[in-house]
Amino acid sequence: MGITAQAAYWFLPAVIPITLFISWNDMRDMKITNKSVLVVMIAYAVLGPFAFGWEMYFWQWLHFPVALVVCMALWALRFMGGGDAKLIAAISPYFVMADITVILRIFAASLIAALVVHTLFRLTPLKRPVAEWKSWNAGWYFPKGFPLSMTLLLYLVSAAVYL
Repeated sequence: MGITAQAAYWFLPAVIPITLFISWNDMRDMKITNKSVLVVMIAYAVLGPFAFGWEMYFWQWLHFPVALVVCMALWALRFMGGGDAKLIAAISPYFVMADITVILRIFAASLIAALVVHTLFRLTPLKRPVAEWKSWNAGWYFPKGFPLSMTLLLYLVSAAVYL
């Protein structure tokens, strides 16, 4: 993998609570807030130099504007939500391009798992403790903040555990 275990160790203490909050909030309210996106970016801004070193840290920041432009174009074409677009752009500096196949595999697995788990809860009594969540009755819309944030978390965990 392109990311080192040391970099993952630097990011994980901040990323774990942020990604869990984003997942929870998106399933509950079907919203990815600007504040949570900003917190993800601040965590990278503060921890990135320690995790990657200065040169790689600055190069990784280039992922943000590229992802933002691409995702905002997809949002304008109604292929994705605005919150999802913001979140993808905000988490993109964490991902090392050398790991793109691993990242896409983790995302695919996260998306399928999120769909299965969300559907399982939605169609069974398991949703009773959180019956007020808006995502249960969102029709064709799905809270993609859940698999997107889990992709970042699983990417960093896999780097920390397997490297």
